[in-house]
Amino acid sequence: MTTRMTPRALSTPAPAPANSGVLSDNRVLRNTYLLLSMTLLFSAATAGISMALQLPHPGLLLTLLGYFGLLFATAKFRDSGLGLVFVFALTGFMGLTLGPILGSYLALPGGSQIVMNAMAATAIIFLSLSAYVVTTKKNFSFMGGFLMVGILLAFLAGLGAIFFEIPALSLAVSSMFVLLMAGLILYETSNIIHGGETNYIMATTTLFVSIFNLFTSLLHLLGFMGGDD
Repeated sequence: MTTRMTPRALSTPAPAPANSGVLSDNRVLRNTYLLLSMTLLFSAATAGISMALQLPHPGLLLTLLGYFGLLFATAKFRDSGLGLVFVFALTGFMGLTLGPILGSYLALPGGSQIVMNAMAATAIIFLSLSAYVVTTKKNFSFMGGFLMVGILLAFLAGLGAIFFEIPALSLAVSSMFVLLMAGLILYETSNIIHGGETNYIMATTTLFVSIFNLFTSLLHLLGFMGGDD
C-alpha cells in the first residue's frame, strides 16, 4: 500500500465575487489547469526516469519528510516565483516515489492493463467532476469540514495498515481515498470558481495531490481485484 498524501488544510471559501464564472472568465481556473497539466507531465517524466533507472522507493519516512517539507515550502512561497519552483519540486518528487510502485505493478502478469485502467479511470473521474462543477457552478464549500476530518482519519488508518500489516484495512483505506479525493476535486474546483481560492499555485497543488491519491488508490484496488495481493 502507498501512503496517501494530503494537501494543505481545507478552509471555508470566501463569498463568490459577482463576476466569477466559467473557465474563459476565471483567470485562476485557467492558470490552475495550465500549471496542473505541466506538473502532471513533469511528474510522469520523473516517474519514467525512476523506472528506467530502477530507483528504489525512498521508504515511508523519507517520503513523508520530502512531501510535507516541499508542501510547506510551496505554501510559504505561494505568492512568489519560488512557489513555482517548489510546486515542480513537489510534483517531481511525488513522481519519483511513484516510479517504483508502477514498476512493481508492471512486472506482474497483466500489470500493464491494471496501470492503464487506473490511469483511464482517474482521468474520467477528474474530467467528469471538474466539468460538472464548471458547468453547473454548484458550490461545494459545505464539504470542507467533512473532507478535512475524513482525510485525516483515512491517513491515520493508512499508517495503521502499513505498520500492522492489515490487508483488509489497506483496501478499506484505498476505497475511502477514492471517495475523499473525488470529493476534494469537487470542493477545490468549486472553491476556485466561487473565489475561495485565489492562488493558482495552491489550487494546482491541491488538485495534483487529489489526482495522485486517486490514481494510487485505484491502482491498489484494481491490483487486488487482478490478483495482486
